[in-house]
Amino acid sequence: MERQEVAVLYSGGRDSLSIYALAATGLDPLLGRPERIHLLHMLNGMGRFPAFPATRLETATKILAAQAPAGAKPPETEYVELDCGRLFQGLWLDHYEELMPRFDGKNLVCVACKLAMHARAVIYCVRHRVPVLTAGYTLRQDYYPEQTPAFMERIAAMADRFGIATRFPVYEAFDSEDVTRHLLEDLGLPSTGGGERKCLFCQTKTTARPEQIGRYLDEMIPRVCDYIDHRLAGRIREAALCFPPGR
Repeated sequence: MERQEVAVLYSGGRDSLSIYALAATGLDPLLGRPERIHLLHMLNGMGRFPAFPATRLETATKILAAQAPAGAKPPETEYVELDCGRLFQGLWLDHYEELMPRFDGKNLVCVACKLAMHARAVIYCVRHRVPVLTAGYTLRQDYYPEQTPAFMERIAAMADRFGIATRFPVYEAFDSEDVTRHLLEDLGLPSTGGGERKCLFCQTKTTARPEQIGRYLDEMIPRVCDYIDHRLAGRIREAALCFPPGR
């Protein structure tokens, strides 16, 4: 039997830290208690304070290990940084002058960034035979366009094409910030202060609605799937030509 493994899109913020804690302690019945947890920290080229996520993880790991039952072996944890900057540029920054008018002038920069992150995560999961990818999207943050059903349903379908199950284990349960803080504080973990890198774009305003989000993804996901196919097959040139640099 293959070892049970799970990947987490890990920013160091409260929600992704909560998913790590749930998996490490086995408190979530859907996640179970995997033998290995892969924390995938994405670099989009726009993040400051690079030490925050790793520092918070180091603290959390020690606290959770100290609470483990006697004789229980904590899950192995891999902290991996993956660069999605080139994809992010190709999906939005290099072409936003042409893209914005096609999508009703809406700012979809965070949608593009998260699409790039999920693409890199899918490649990692396939290569490392990790069957489940999780993300800490929550209902209380559905003002972020990438934390809406329009995004989540399409991104899960994209990953499924490559045999990876995408789950959003705290989406409904963490409908209030108080729930997140309660879980973390109950486990003795940090619940305040930003543990994630500070991204230049994360607070940018957008009035994008599901219609524009969906149309953008429906156009871009086929290209992303081609890119993933090429990367997995080792076709370096073909993968690069999917998202050539802007000029």
